[in-house]
Amino acid sequence: MARAVVFAYHNVGVRCLAVLLAHGVEVAQVITHRDNPGEQIWFDSVAEFAARYDIPVITPIDPNDPALVAELAALRPDFLFSFYYRQMLKAPLLALPRQGAYNMHGSLLPKYRGRVPVNWAIIHGERETGATLHQMLEKPDAGGIVAQQAVPILPDDTASEVFAKVTLAAELALDRVLPDLIAGRVTPQPQNLAAGSYFGSRCMDDGRIDWRQPAAAVHNLIRAVAPPYPGAFFDTSQGRLRVLRSLHPQGQRGTHGQPTLFAQNSRWYAECGDGQVLCLLAVEFAGSSLSAATDNPLHAIFGTPTVSLL
Repeated sequence: MARAVVFAYHNVGVRCLAVLLAHGVEVAQVITHRDNPGEQIWFDSVAEFAARYDIPVITPIDPNDPALVAELAALRPDFLFSFYYRQMLKAPLLALPRQGAYNMHGSLLPKYRGRVPVNWAIIHGERETGATLHQMLEKPDAGGIVAQQAVPILPDDTASEVFAKVTLAAELALDRVLPDLIAGRVTPQPQNLAAGSYFGSRCMDDGRIDWRQPAAAVHNLIRAVAPPYPGAFFDTSQGRLRVLRSLHPQGQRGTHGQPTLFAQNSRWYAECGDGQVLCLLAVEFAGSSLSAATDNPLHAIFGTPTVSLL
């Protein structure tokens, strides 16, 4: 029986841990994160899942602490797996397992190495992404690939919808390769790092909409940061409006000659920087849904039937 230590968090962590157990891998230790009280926790708990199976769980502040490395070395693991664990694991940890250390990344490597790959893929208008299991090096997301599974990104998919697909892709990729990985029959394929790029993390302010951008770019931002992520927004003289969902541009041209918010046929629309009109399915003002179904809905706030977005 193969023995593993597992660093895991989030839905991908839960589903990949389930795959290991289904294949009879002995999980000697799970290392996960304490939930951040300032973060909206919309995903499954690795700690709770591990507890069902009486797997010991720890939440160290520093996973690379020499004392912890020594404790994990004493477990004599065959494998080390990292499934959406958020901290970098250094060389002493990666050297522990007899059969290698492997990470599950939420993109089709070498594309979208680094942080929040699902969100970045949507922002860039990709029509496909997926999950990749690869050897771990100290350089992030750079090791040889042992399994990969693609999934489509549809034109109106939000980040949470795509993330659900990527979670399944991770489960499928790991389930398919694990027997051969345990048996030592897998030859990792080196990555061509020049064929992809590294992306950093994102913050709430990165959801600010620049309406001077083409409608397609605005739509991609809106869906990439849609709830449960913080949401796209723009500031007006009367306060902040959040746009929570939109439809990909249908080729409709605007008549205002500049970026403008308006209501028509009980729906919100925005004319963007390229003159294309974007349908906004959900708009919030002051934390409440803003309906486009009433007569002159913008008058109550702005005193005008349209609002300039410049």
